[in-house]
Amino acid sequence: MAEVTLIAETGRETGSSSSRRLRAAGRIPATVYGMDKDAIAISVTRSDLRKAMTTDAGVNALIRLEIDGTPEYTLVKEVQRHTVRREVSHLDFLRIDPEKAMILDVPIVLVGDAKKVNSSGGFVEQKLNQLQVTVRPDSIPTEIHAHVGDLDVDDVITVGDLILPPGVSTEIELDRLVVTAGLTRAAMVALRTAVTDVAAEPEAAEG
Repeated sequence: MAEVTLIAETGRETGSSSSRRLRAAGRIPATVYGMDKDAIAISVTRSDLRKAMTTDAGVNALIRLEIDGTPEYTLVKEVQRHTVRREVSHLDFLRIDPEKAMILDVPIVLVGDAKKVNSSGGFVEQKLNQLQVTVRPDSIPTEIHAHVGDLDVDDVITVGDLILPPGVSTEIELDRLVVTAGLTRAAMVALRTAVTDVAAEPEAAEG
């Protein structure tokens, strides 16, 4: 996964009033911490932050923070947003070692069209939306695919059925359900009615 470079500045004052002034000037207050180092109060420009967080990697993007000219490899750990406007109001960056594997959650995305299920009046339900994986920061996948194209009613997809990218592993139970396929209530009623009608046909013919 390609890294994203974000220029940061130190020396910002802490506190609500100072943070409001920063945001009014187009900068977002943030904190960098982790790896047994002191936490640092920084700020980044809103426009650069928007670009960094709208890559395909999303919140799992590997961010190379240039802090007053010194690089720090980080991941976004927490995002605080305005309760009404939903704009980013504060960020926490977690320092990481780009050479060391870490544990994080990656979105699971359904791929394909379950035509057999749909034609039977059924539905596909995603039971697990994210998968906790172990992976090096430079190999974090954007998403993990669950292929539903071959599903039929009563079929399931488990964690063990997922194809993980190279360098990615998980400790989640392999039999944990990711996707299930079943009939809607209306389709089940229609099926029972059809079965009952078929069973009653010989009796009607004898009468």
